[in-house]
Formats: sequence, structure tokens, C-alpha cells
Amino acid sequence: MTLLTTEEYKAIAAGLSFPTQAFIDGSFRPAKSGKTFDTLNPATGEVLAKVAACDAADVDFAVQKARDAFEDGRWSRLHPRERKEVLIRLAKLIKRNARELAVMESLDAGKTIYDCETVDVPETINCLTWHAELIDKIYDQVSPASDDHIAMVVREPVGVVGLVLPWNFPLLMLAWKIGPALAAGCSVIVKPAMETSLTALRVAELAMEAGVPAGVFNVLPGGGAEVGEPIGRHMDIDAVSFTGSTATGRRFLAYASESNLKEVTLEMGGKNPAVVLDDAENLDRVAAHVVNGAFWNMGENCSASSRLIVQKGVKDALLERICAHAREWPMGDPLDPVNRVGALVSKAHFDKVSGYLAKGPKVLLGGTAKDGFVEPTILDVTDREAKQVREEIFGPVLSVLTVETFDEAIALANDTQYGLAASIFTANVKRAIRGARAIRAGTVTVNSFGEGDISTPFGGYKQSGFGGRDNGIHAHDQYTQLKTIWVDLADDRDEAV
Repeated sequence: MTLLTTEEYKAIAAGLSFPTQAFIDGSFRPAKSGKTFDTLNPATGEVLAKVAACDAADVDFAVQKARDAFEDGRWSRLHPRERKEVLIRLAKLIKRNARELAVMESLDAGKTIYDCETVDVPETINCLTWHAELIDKIYDQVSPASDDHIAMVVREPVGVVGLVLPWNFPLLMLAWKIGPALAAGCSVIVKPAMETSLTALRVAELAMEAGVPAGVFNVLPGGGAEVGEPIGRHMDIDAVSFTGSTATGRRFLAYASESNLKEVTLEMGGKNPAVVLDDAENLDRVAAHVVNGAFWNMGENCSASSRLIVQKGVKDALLERICAHAREWPMGDPLDPVNRVGALVSKAHFDKVSGYLAKGPKVLLGGTAKDGFVEPTILDVTDREAKQVREEIFGPVLSVLTVETFDEAIALANDTQYGLAASIFTANVKRAIRGARAIRAGTVTVNSFGEGDISTPFGGYKQSGFGGRDNGIHAHDQYTQLKTIWVDLADDRDEAV
């Protein structure tokens, strides 16, 4: 996609009309309480819009409409080919409105327009298209039963699903969840993060235009206590898929245990290692990957490479290159396409991230935080118990840890409560595979930073994940139930004899 100028993006922003009401049963509606909340542009502090502040009454209403839609089969029993056609139309409508959505995302989340245009919106479209195309290509099974029986193992949509989104990738995480959920035939209740509700509401409007029936796709903006907890505790929601912090993820397990034991899938935090061994080739390329992993999306990424574990022999040469690459990531106005680092999502989050820079490890680069922006920061850490090493910062902060051996590097990579993602850089194929196998993380990349793609499952070990995976065919598992249908083929005439 060809990027525009800052002035052109600002002109688009000035002409935007923001969706502000909840989307329930096919139309926009105010919250039943009439309450609203301000959604801000984190780069300027400007109020973008007053958005409906939903609560438990709105959840009850939306769940009833979603249940009605599911039970009458207007979507759940639609032919798979027809569901596919609708979702492909939705992907095309998003593509037609891509620039509007990119600017809206940038304004609402503080994300750079560069990322919104080149990553978030294109990958949102790709995700929806991929799951749409998969709908009529997932086959059920027949088990190896006896000659007198046939056993069918079939998938059925789980029912009404709560989809609770994070604020770091509002559009893309929406697609990761509605793609397989709608493909499976479920009805969904989407709760966007309070900080970033706008694009989810706009996509719901486009979904109706594409032909998703009323009641199937509902969006309820509002707070965690007011909307998230009622979704988690609702007796008529069959499953919840949540992406966000580990602390909040734990709550959804409690809500499920205290209500109807609904299915729960959690994709949570990470403290992800980038392991660079002393035989790594092309340190300039390695440095570029480390910088991208640490600072992409301002480090507001659960799979961010926030710990650099480097063997002593290449540390100095690598850090020289890392600092050089990091200086090529300009920070500033998110609507300026030159900038690669935008504003952190909120004042509260800015204060949290800034707290990790106040004192502690030696600063090799950056370290400045002001007016919602934190510049890419590299810390040389000797204390392996330092909070910068142990805690998920969720900001553009890279902690560097020095090791002597391969075994020490792998042990340090695993010395965390998390296990979402990791990377290992080495020219030795055996060490690469041994390291990838030994690191306890859901995704391990070799000689690169990444998360795989839409075809590969994404989720974590330990306190990074629970209950399933996003992406790939495996994502459909969390939105379906398996049913065994056992048929007796014995000949009644033989029994009579």
C-alpha cells in the first residue's frame, strides 16, 4: 500500500465520523443506562468521541439476541459455503475502507499509521479471508468401529461466545477471534478494550452490510467490571476467548468456575527471550530482528522480544549494531508515516512504563519518557532478579543479559513465569533445533523475530496461555464442540434368528 503524507492523513482524520454506540442485534444502540465514556487520542490527549458505556443489562440483552440468532439457525445452520461468502464480502468491505480504518486505529490507539497501513489492516483482511476459505474445507471424521457400527465424530459450533479484546492490536485481535468464531457458526459478543473501541464498532457495521445476520455479531464497549465480568459470569454464554494480561485472564477462569463452567481460552502475557549465540551469522541482520522484536508497536506486544540473552563473545559487536538500528526508529506524531514509534495507549500505561526507567540498570540507549511517548530504550542488566527482567513492561524497553554458554542461555530463557514466544540466533542447525525444542514457549523462531503466520497456531506455555490457540486450523477448536454419533448397523433379522 502506498503511504500518504502527514497532511493527507490529517485530512482523513478530520473527516472521520466515529461510531459511538453499542452494536446489538444488527443496529447501533445507546447503553441502557445512557452512560458514556471518553475515548482519547493518546498522542494528543484530545477527546475523540463519547462512547456508550455498557453494563450487565446490555450484556443480558445482547446475549439474548445472540442466543435467539444461534438457536433459530440464521447463521449457525447456514450452509458453510454461504457463511464463507459473507465473510469474504466482509473482508472486501474492510479492504474498501482500509484507509479510514487505519487512520481510526492510529488515532484511537496511538499506533503509527505506518504500522496500521502496512501490518494491522492488511493482516486483518488476510485473517478473515483465510478463515472464510477454511469453512468448507474442514472435514469431520469416521472412527474405526466394528463392522456392525459406524461412529461419526462431528464438529458443532459451541454456541454464544464472548470475545474479550486487548488494546494493543484492536483490529487484528478482533479478526483473530471473529474469523474462526463466525466461521464455526457461533454468535459472538465482542468486548473491545475500553481504550480502543472505535474500529470494532465500525467493523460490526461493515459485517451487517456484508450480510452477517442481526444478533450474530454484537459489540459492547465498556469497562472490565461493567462488561467483561458479566460476560465471564453469564450463564448463557458457552465460551470466552480472552487476550490480555495474565492477571485478568485468571479472573475469567474464576468467573467460569463460579458460573456455568464455560469453555475458556486465554492468550496472555510474555517476557520473551531473544537468544543470540556466539556463532550467529550476519550480526547486522540479527540486530535488525532484535530491534523490530523489541520496539515494534512501541513494545506493546505480548510476543515482544523484551529480553536479549547474548553470549559474551558477540555482545559488544551486537549491541553496537542494535543501537545503530534503534536510532533509525523515529518517534513522534503517529500520523506521520516516517515515524516508527508512536504514543503509548493511555496515561496510566505511560506512567507504568515510565516507572521502569526511573532508576536501575545502566541505560545504553534512550531512557526518556515525556507526554505519552517513551523512546526506544536499551538497558544493560546484571541483576537477573531486577523487575526490568522479571516483569512484563509492555513498552519499548529491551533488557540485555550476558551469558557464557549455550546451556546457560537456554536456562535463562526459561527462567520466567511466561512462555509465549522466543527466538534463537545461531549458524549451527543442531544448536538451533536443540534450543528451539528446549525453550518452553508456544512459538520459537530461528534466526528471525516473528509469530509465524495465520496458518500456524499462536499461544503460550505456563502463565502465557490456557485452553487453546489462536490462528491456524487449531483456532477453530475453541469455537466448536466435538460430538460422537454412534450408529448400530446390526441386522435385526440376524438377532431374531
